Amino acid sequence: MPVTSEPERFFRERHATYDRFIRWMRYPQGLRAFFLASPLLRPGLRILDAGCGTGALTLALHDALVRRGFATRALHAFDLTPAMLDHLRARIRRRGIDGIRLALANVLALDALPPDRTAYDLVVSASMLEYVPRDRFVEALRGLRGRLRDDGRFILFMTRRNPLTRILIERWWASNLYTRDELRRAFDAAGFRDVAFPRFPLGGAHLAVWGHIVAARR
Repeated sequence: MPVTSEPERFFRERHATYDRFIRWMRYPQGLRAFFLASPLLRPGLRILDAGCGTGALTLALHDALVRRGFATRALHAFDLTPAMLDHLRARIRRRGIDGIRLALANVLALDALPPDRTAYDLVVSASMLEYVPRDRFVEALRGLRGRLRDDGRFILFMTRRNPLTRILIERWWASNLYTRDELRRAFDAAGFRDVAFPRFPLGGAHLAVWGHIVAARR
């Protein structure tokens, strides 16, 4: 699959349907619950959302930061689909949010990002890396690791492989599903340290059937 074509075309046509689907799953609520409880949040962070889509993770993270009273030095996000970014920009405008900076880029071609998009304390990603070809998954992880400062952290939310997700996610949304062992091997190959699999907190427990959380240190 070329670096840009298939996922961009897929979500150009389905971005509104995708947004409705994840809201039906209460996905944004589960992500927000995770960050409301996360010890990784603190004042003054530089944060990057890799593959922000229609903004479920970006806005969940923003809301958790606001509720906890933490201001960031930077909250950046990128996606490869202009329609997704337009959808998120409209949501940001409607909510009157300032300070979230968006960019068009592909995780397999991160040089397209503005030159200041590096040295992050925290890189997060939700339901994006499963659209990277399996044979380039480790490459994508390495690229994101390279955007972290020394000792920075990466948090990944990703669909787990089970009979339910094979119907709801793999078949309907054409994504790649991974087991915990496969993810651990990929993170190790990409050079990450201290790879762990946290659980969703009570407010996001409904997502445990759907997916993995992977936390790792650069």
